[in-house]
Amino acid sequence: MALAAKKNIKKVVLAYSGGLDTSAIIPWLKENYDGCEVVAFCADVGQGEEELVGIKEKAIASGASECYVVDLKEEYVKDYIYPIIKTGAVYEGQYLLGTSMARPVIAKAHIEIALKVGADAVCHGCTGKGNDQVRFEACFAALAPQLTVIAPWREWDMVSREDLLDYLAERNIPCAASLTKIYSRDANAWHISHEGGELEDPWCEPSKEVWTMTVDPMDAPDEAGKVMLSFEAGELVAVDDKPMSAYQSLMYLNEKAAAHGVGRIDIVENRLVGMKSRGCYETPGGTVLMAAYKGLESLILDKESLKYRESVGHEFSHVIYDGRWFTPLAKAQLASAASFAEKVTGDVVVKLYKGMAQVTQRRSPNSLYSEEFATFGADDVYDQKHAEGFIRLFSLSSRITALKQADSVLTEKK
Repeated sequence: MALAAKKNIKKVVLAYSGGLDTSAIIPWLKENYDGCEVVAFCADVGQGEEELVGIKEKAIASGASECYVVDLKEEYVKDYIYPIIKTGAVYEGQYLLGTSMARPVIAKAHIEIALKVGADAVCHGCTGKGNDQVRFEACFAALAPQLTVIAPWREWDMVSREDLLDYLAERNIPCAASLTKIYSRDANAWHISHEGGELEDPWCEPSKEVWTMTVDPMDAPDEAGKVMLSFEAGELVAVDDKPMSAYQSLMYLNEKAAAHGVGRIDIVENRLVGMKSRGCYETPGGTVLMAAYKGLESLILDKESLKYRESVGHEFSHVIYDGRWFTPLAKAQLASAASFAEKVTGDVVVKLYKGMAQVTQRRSPNSLYSEEFATFGADDVYDQKHAEGFIRLFSLSSRITALKQADSVLTEKK
């Protein structure tokens, strides 16, 4: 950034986590942006109370003028997770998008704080290698393009944890981080991700130390557990017949599913910036919720509707992974999924057993399933002779193609 632009920055709102990177960013901003005021912003998206204890004091001790901690848990689950579930989005067939789906609600709150305090700029601690820099900055551009975006990892010359720790030590700024940290983790109400350490070698099996949220499936109870989810118009309204808020429902499902080792995946994914990365993810409640929703959906949507909804889910997985929530395309895809969800009402039972979440029961007042038509026994509603005419019409193009090919062979022989 040009020197003149740096001198124009009087107040910056930093997305602050209390970790090593953002602790170093506060003094760095003040030193490199002409003594600007730094306001810390922390988003509570359900990452755990232990990560928020004393965070305001840490921010002030690092040089921030003030620190806003914004509770986004209910908004995150109800206004972001639930709509995404309706799309059926799963990135590259496995990843339930736990990190990606939290970024829009955080970015929105970040901008709201920046506008509230009259900031000139917003700042994040994302590295130049990851997806999050794109996700946050795409949201910033859509919500407040007039604000300058500062990304220290793309500016400063520090390249390691050692550099950051030395930087803080030289300035007598306290930080609980140390060189012994092995894994990079990101947690919210939906999941926790793990990267780094032995996971950087895709041939290396994850050790037990990687997993922090779920019981090892090998050690899970020998007796299966069950949970019933009740939906109205695509919204989860009760779990095990208990009405709960969106966030409370997810916490309840997380606890039940984690005890049975549900929700672990180990994947190599394609990052938005072009490289591949290996990560382990734990999404216990989310795995159950997604399985239940799709299990209920299978009763209700006709073949062509389900096929189209699946295509929306595939496309939307890339939209949300790439950070394009605040775009016309995302709005259209979410609206499409919401229209299908209007009929998704009913109950689903999911069995939890040693890492598996299996739908075993489902019912809905909008079900298209008819035992009268589907039965293998005698029925009075379906004349099996009618299938012959249907099959002849359904396969007509194949029949015509084969006849044409046969005519061509005969012509050549003559």
